[in-house]
Amino acid sequence: MTGARRRITAQMPRAAGRGFTLVELIIVIAVIAILVGIALPRLRGMIDEGNTAKAAAELRALQAAVESYYIHNSKTYPSTGATWQSALTSARPKLIGSALTDPFSTSSAQYQFAKSSNIYYIIWSVGPDNTADVTGIDSSGNLTGTADDDIYVSNGTSGTGGF
Repeated sequence: MTGARRRITAQMPRAAGRGFTLVELIIVIAVIAILVGIALPRLRGMIDEGNTAKAAAELRALQAAVESYYIHNSKTYPSTGATWQSALTSARPKLIGSALTDPFSTSSAQYQFAKSSNIYYIIWSVGPDNTADVTGIDSSGNLTGTADDDIYVSNGTSGTGGF
């Protein structure tokens, strides 16, 4: 029996010497930190690209709703102000289901709207820098302020406003 016992114990691995050294753990943690440092800026860029695409699509929908409002309301555009979209949500036929909020706004504010002489209008998002650089539209249909990174649609000014 002693011979059988020796064979069994000889085949079992030793518990001592297993595990990772401190240097190996530090190297693994450093590699993970480097990978996270590379991935986070790319993720932020992808979030901004997604918000830009969302804002562009919603601005096009709002532009269609404003044009429809103009046709159905004696050739007048909605009033400007913080709740300008309420005219679109309460119009008959209903033009939009609910007020749309700017994805770049930290306070969940609506897209901004300005008009000039009831001829020209502009609807804009503050863009990734969360600062409204566009200030409105003049009586000739030209953008006032600077477009910078703001995203906009208009029936007057040329350009596509970032999309």
